[in-house]
Amino acid sequence: MQRRLLYRTLLVVVVVVVALYQLYPTVRVSGLEGKLERQLTELSRITGAPVADLRSALATGELEGKVRRLLADEPGTLDRATALVRQIIRTHEAVGSLQDRAIKKGLDLQGGTYLVYEVDIPGLLDQLAHNKDERFQEIVRASVAEMQATGGDFFDILRRRFDESNLRLSRYFGKMGESDDKIISDLRREAEDAVDRTLEKLRYRIDQFGVSEPAIHKQGAHRIVVELAGVHDVERAKRIIGTTALLEFKLEKDPQVVQATISAIDRTLRRIRSGQADTTALARIDTTQRASRKAEEAEVDVSELFGQAAEQVGVDTGQVVVDRQTFEEAPFSSLLRQLPGVTGEIAVPVQNMRTVDRLLKLPEIQNAIPRDAEFLWSSKPIRLGGSDYYLLYLVNRNPELVGKYITAANVRVGAGESSLRGNEPRVTLTLDTQGARIFARVTGANVGKKLAIVLDGRVASAPVIRERIPSGNAQIDGLDTMEEAKDLALVLRTGALPAPVEVIEERTVGPSLGQDSIDKGQKAAIVGAILVVLFMVFYYRGSGLIADFALALNIVLILAALAAFRATLTMPGIAGITLTIGMAVDANVLIFERIREELRTGKTVRAAVDAGFSRAFVTILDANVTTLLTALVLYQFGTGPIRGFAVTLSIGLIANMFTAVFVARVIYDHILARKPVTASLSI
Repeated sequence: MQRRLLYRTLLVVVVVVVALYQLYPTVRVSGLEGKLERQLTELSRITGAPVADLRSALATGELEGKVRRLLADEPGTLDRATALVRQIIRTHEAVGSLQDRAIKKGLDLQGGTYLVYEVDIPGLLDQLAHNKDERFQEIVRASVAEMQATGGDFFDILRRRFDESNLRLSRYFGKMGESDDKIISDLRREAEDAVDRTLEKLRYRIDQFGVSEPAIHKQGAHRIVVELAGVHDVERAKRIIGTTALLEFKLEKDPQVVQATISAIDRTLRRIRSGQADTTALARIDTTQRASRKAEEAEVDVSELFGQAAEQVGVDTGQVVVDRQTFEEAPFSSLLRQLPGVTGEIAVPVQNMRTVDRLLKLPEIQNAIPRDAEFLWSSKPIRLGGSDYYLLYLVNRNPELVGKYITAANVRVGAGESSLRGNEPRVTLTLDTQGARIFARVTGANVGKKLAIVLDGRVASAPVIRERIPSGNAQIDGLDTMEEAKDLALVLRTGALPAPVEVIEERTVGPSLGQDSIDKGQKAAIVGAILVVLFMVFYYRGSGLIADFALALNIVLILAALAAFRATLTMPGIAGITLTIGMAVDANVLIFERIREELRTGKTVRAAVDAGFSRAFVTILDANVTTLLTALVLYQFGTGPIRGFAVTLSIGLIANMFTAVFVARVIYDHILARKPVTASLSI
């Protein structure tokens, strides 16, 4: 008997020790986060920068640099602030080392990011169509406009507009001769499949991003809701999650074609400005001379340049920087620049970028661009002479290779031997066998030309092909930071999204939002727990203390299980814990009332305790098992908060059986082992 009690006691001790071990990171992180908040507040007071900005700089590893810039003119204060920054970094690292093993709070408890993405179905159709002429584009645009205005079904509207235009859908989708019904049905299925695949891609990216227990679910037919609890760097999250990662390799057009295209655009713009017919004499602009002299730049208003034509061509008003010497004869060229050290490409001052972009989208300008070519912007500006410029590339419209052949994407640091930015991080790509074969053919046939690496419609880099590359390895450079390179490699590894997505709703929920409700909830829980503890002690005296101990251990075990499973604690989860606590008290009440009944029949204390536990056990087991089955059903068919409730409830029920029955009985056995048979029981 004593040996059996010893084994059971050891089991309880082991369970408690393991539970405390699991909860230690949570307790430690809670203390460190409070310390970190105090340190950031102190640093904010010293530097005058908002705590949110300091926290963002800390997350990106730029805190010390930011503080040094802020206090560059105050050396005395800078020393003090720098010492504090080092303490903050140590605290932050300590939090990071334990955070993975701590209980995470859900979006409703600690704030975070709430994003709603909408899958671009028209963009998906554009990818699926095998014949994209102007009539097709016009019908799709009109269908989108009508859908947004009326809220109707996009595919129904699309089909009706095709019927009204006397066009067969088989001209653009499916096979020749297929019925419109079948094509629309296939397109609907493709759209549904694209949304599902996009959801899985987003989930995979978020897992790679390192967010624990994110909430991702569909909303309606084409929307996906993403909740990222505790994510403060919202822009980075959006950049990783929402990046389409459509990677294409496109050959850049020869310089002669580029010059001829710019000249054609100049002719078209002159015709628009003057309202006169084009003349060949005016069309011949020697654009090669742009690089040989310094431009006489001047800031003028767009309306001044284009006059009444500005409204006609749809160009926004505002200031642009132009070369006055060439504007009259070459209005488009006057908005461009040739930069020293940047050979071959067209540079556009940032101030002119919007105007140039709008000009390039004009139908008249589109007609001046070769049908097999398109202008693409560089992914980021370059800074020269104190000004920022974007590069403008004229590339083949059809890609030579796409990103689906990528098998690996990793970050490397370049030597910087031929780059404008030495020692910059790069992303190296490895292609599969088929991709390597295509890449070798393309590079072998175009030695000396530039191959633009296009990511999501922007040129990441455009290296010159020096020789045939048979290895199937390529690289993307032009990246500023290691973090940017890591993010790019991440989205390339996870693959492109099946369809473009757009953030249509973004809400950053700060910790203060809902704090009032959280505080009141905590207060209610504390008051409720105190009342339960006092009632049990008042009504059941010594036995009530045993029930209170079992109840406290129950809560510890639930939280330890959540920490062990790396679960996230949310409001529904707390509701599940609260319900479990109520059931735990009920179990002890059942046992105690049974023991009282047995004592009233004249049984000894030990016999009454034995009978009380054995007879109440069946009822307690039945109640817990039926509730557990309900929780399992909720978990199987529920989503998001429902699952959170089901998980905590299930864990709580199992812990309840252990504490209310097993642990309480072990305590009684220890008490009775030290008492004579005729002793009374405090109950």
